[in-house]
Amino acid sequence: MTTRRSLLATLAAAGGALPLARGAVAAAAPAHDVRVLSTWDFGAAANDAAFARLRSGGSLLDAVEAGARVPEADPENHSVGYGGYPDRDGHVTLDAVIMDDAGAVGAVAALEDTVHAISVARRVMERTPHTFLVGEGATRFAREQGFEKVDLLTPPAEQAWREWLRTAKYQPVANSETSTYGTAAPHRTPGGALDHDTIGLLARTADGRMAGACTTSGMAFKIRGRVGDSPQVGAGLYVERGVGGATSTGVGEEVTRVAGSARVVASMRAGRSAQAACEEVVRHIAALRGDAIKGMQVGFLALDTKGAVGAFCLLPGFTYAVTDARGTTTVHPAPSLYRA
Repeated sequence: MTTRRSLLATLAAAGGALPLARGAVAAAAPAHDVRVLSTWDFGAAANDAAFARLRSGGSLLDAVEAGARVPEADPENHSVGYGGYPDRDGHVTLDAVIMDDAGAVGAVAALEDTVHAISVARRVMERTPHTFLVGEGATRFAREQGFEKVDLLTPPAEQAWREWLRTAKYQPVANSETSTYGTAAPHRTPGGALDHDTIGLLARTADGRMAGACTTSGMAFKIRGRVGDSPQVGAGLYVERGVGGATSTGVGEEVTRVAGSARVVASMRAGRSAQAACEEVVRHIAALRGDAIKGMQVGFLALDTKGAVGAFCLLPGFTYAVTDARGTTTVHPAPSLYRA
């Protein structure tokens, strides 16, 4: 099992998140029969849980759900689930989606008082004729399905919110997921992880079948009712049989504008590698948005049916976790389009 201490050692051994010149591409993770892939260094523990579920005979949906539930239950992770930072009104709201490569989908947004949004999303998929429930309806559905009511606002998250209220300045910070488990100060750019983000997971079996999950507490101190890319099929997550899957991280509004994860998978379907597909959408966002995204972080991960990985982002600092067919999990820095 990967520990937080071992995560730091692994990331250091991988060379950290080195700044790259514009257009430069660092070496991606080894493309050897990857079985589980997830965003950020804290994804390593999620990968381990997902892989263990696969190894014990669970389905791909079982695996990605089990993986997503790990950070959802971690009060020290302020970007996902219990302990997530609240909106500007002090409410912790959760978004999640789960999907397989046969088109089964379930999602929730603005869910409150429920730790495991990913499990509620799966219930939406399996027990309703719908694909997406939001707000009060999603929360009521969770209670009807037997999910315990839990106050998600932990003392540390509440303290951070009250400190924010002193100025009420809204400024998302990039790559904060890494800083949650690291010791060095992150690149302070919108879209990273000091105040928000997500975990996206992709899992595959040896025969190339695939499923994915994405879960988040969204941007810290967001306007109440805001929903980012994470629970939206084709934005935060997309999986297609015979092609592969993709997930995103960073400023969700920028991902949503271009249906980012669906675009990555479409590029793979058209013949691009997983790596080239991630690069294409990041470069497209940069060209489309120009100065409007200066200082923002957006990143993508992709996994094809043979287990090859793609990873690319706007700014250095985005990390991702890879678990191979042996169950070995490593953490890697994603190559970036720009320097910090």
